[in-house]
Amino acid sequence: TYTQDDPFINAMTDKLKSQLKIMENSNMKVIVSVRNGDNDQREQDEIVAEMIDAGCDVLCVNLVDRTAPANIIKVARQNDIPVIFFNREPVHEDLAQWDKLYYVGCDAKESGDMQGEIAAEYIKKHPEVDRNGDGKIQYVLLEGEAGHQDAISRTDCSVNTLIENGVQLEKLSYQFADWNRGQAENRMTQLISQYGDEVELVISNNDEMALGAAEAYRNSRISEDKWPAIFGIDGLDDALQAIKEGTMQGTVYNDKEDQAGEMARLAVD
Repeated sequence: TYTQDDPFINAMTDKLKSQLKIMENSNMKVIVSVRNGDNDQREQDEIVAEMIDAGCDVLCVNLVDRTAPANIIKVARQNDIPVIFFNREPVHEDLAQWDKLYYVGCDAKESGDMQGEIAAEYIKKHPEVDRNGDGKIQYVLLEGEAGHQDAISRTDCSVNTLIENGVQLEKLSYQFADWNRGQAENRMTQLISQYGDEVELVISNNDEMALGAAEAYRNSRISEDKWPAIFGIDGLDDALQAIKEGTMQGTVYNDKEDQAGEMARLAVD
């Protein structure tokens, strides 16, 4: 995995391990070794080489840098070990290099479309979101990371879908927070000091950052009736709880169970 600090990836990895355990039989034992690249592509390349030297049969790789799978593909191909990339999709040209390279992941465009739809629906049902009554929704974007295909698709599709659904938007700011709750809280705290209670909507590329934004408001002097509507993506348990409590308004379920199931089936095949 790209890091050990991403709750969504950790949950998916746990599901993958349990799915593979179920698929064991009298003829096949499954041994799973999990390592993380600590957000360093060179380190991840070295770990993959170590795993191949140790005698692995299949690699499942959540790339640190989706544009830099070349070393992993090269060493895997030399040793005839299939690679299942997941969650971070390599560019098409890289995946097309060899017939034993696969990708498992959700459609980021669909996630963005659905986030835009639920946000638009919420705003129409709750006109009080437009607190200053200017007919526009002042919003901020919390983006996963620069150049990440999911971040780009989720951002563009969410905003465009809101506009297509008749919501007039005014962007106050966008911030990269690397999918991380703590970073998002810091970014949002800065934005609160800059904009006060002007922010009416927070669109976040994932739940962790949305939860960080909610935490920033919880620690601010802004009364809860002046908090923005906050939307994430992933369907994490913490986010579902926040929606029940009213500190988040919505999320999109990113099906980690079925993704892990597909990876397990593919690995065993």
